[in-house]
Amino acid sequence: MRIGIVCPYSWDVPGGVQFHIRDLAEHLIRSGHEVSVLAPAEEGSLLPPYVVSAGRAVPVPYNGSVARLNFGVLSAARTRRWVNEGGFDVLHLHEPAAPSLALLACWAASGPVVATFHTSNPRSRAMMAAYPILQAALEKISARIAVSEYARRTLVEHLGGDAVVIPNGVDVDFFASAEPKSEWQGETIGFVGRIDESRKGLPVLMRALPEILRRRPGARLLVAGRGDEREAVAGLPEELRDRVEFLGMVSDEDKARLLRSVDVYVAPNLGGESFGIILVEAMSAGAPVLASDLDAFAQVLDGGRAGELFPNEDADALAEACVRLLSDPERRAELRAHASRHVRRFDWSTVGADILAVYETVIEGAARSAAGPDTGSAGPDEGSDAGSDAGSDSAVAGGTDSGAAATGQRPRSTGWRRPWG
Repeated sequence: MRIGIVCPYSWDVPGGVQFHIRDLAEHLIRSGHEVSVLAPAEEGSLLPPYVVSAGRAVPVPYNGSVARLNFGVLSAARTRRWVNEGGFDVLHLHEPAAPSLALLACWAASGPVVATFHTSNPRSRAMMAAYPILQAALEKISARIAVSEYARRTLVEHLGGDAVVIPNGVDVDFFASAEPKSEWQGETIGFVGRIDESRKGLPVLMRALPEILRRRPGARLLVAGRGDEREAVAGLPEELRDRVEFLGMVSDEDKARLLRSVDVYVAPNLGGESFGIILVEAMSAGAPVLASDLDAFAQVLDGGRAGELFPNEDADALAEACVRLLSDPERRAELRAHASRHVRRFDWSTVGADILAVYETVIEGAARSAAGPDTGSAGPDEGSDAGSDAGSDSAVAGGTDSGAAATGQRPRSTGWRRPWG
């Protein structure tokens, strides 16, 4: 299968969507498929051989963060050329509702299109206001994927239709087999994320730290991510600042080693999260997870059975829960055991198979549509949804169901909500 994937955000600025697309592309390539990824990138950036640069991106406030997007006349021409010359069996667009390459590719597309929606923002006025502009492009989408129930809810409320829920994927064994680093072990607390992005919640953890260190004076906080380190510890008493170690940006290998080393991984995020890939990575590495009780986090953590939850923005509750976990090795072992079983549903062996099943369904549906009405065994009520207009609600939500029924196959269950059951 020849697959074109469009990344909306700058490839050279790390982020969850970029990592998801990278890992998906490499999983598909290992599985024998041809993959090309179109993405914004700065001139001179080192790119994998499967990535095609569409030019530099500009920072745009989006979903409580700053996204680096590429959108304009030159970008449109590059995108159209990539689509026309690619000869793709299917296009897979990520975040096509954002002003990005994905939307430009949607306008340029003429064949089967799959779209993945990552954003969870139930009060997005911008998305509601943009719907009349987006409608013509979004009607080209043959099947929609949401990475969580909360991303699906945002899509349904603002753009209509429905989506199959397929979570982000992780190479579980990569994290599970990482070698711990001795200098990162010994009553350590881990945090990975952008230091200067308030919604990642590091200030909440910093407010909790004095109480944690009062009751567990041997504890240390390890912080991986970019941002102003001095500002991050400005609110801490001077004598406690040496208990925080900033690691800066870390490689994937060192991130895995960090997660394998810490006694507790803390995710104090404030909101704007539709999934929580770092929680899956931490569980894969065997790190007991303590996270704010965002709906998306609670779902990833199996309702609190694969990790503990504390009330969002409550530094006192975070401190209490963290001290309790640091003091209770049996509880940490219990969380590791449950998480190691639970996390397998997020492995690329499962997630990749589900995404491929969607690709196969829309390709088969397009082929049936091109062939015209089928006068064979399938009547108008059997298997006709996937061959209907790609913009109809039945195609975006029910087309996968009809495709699976027609082929006699069913994607492996990840335990997440999907319209076909």
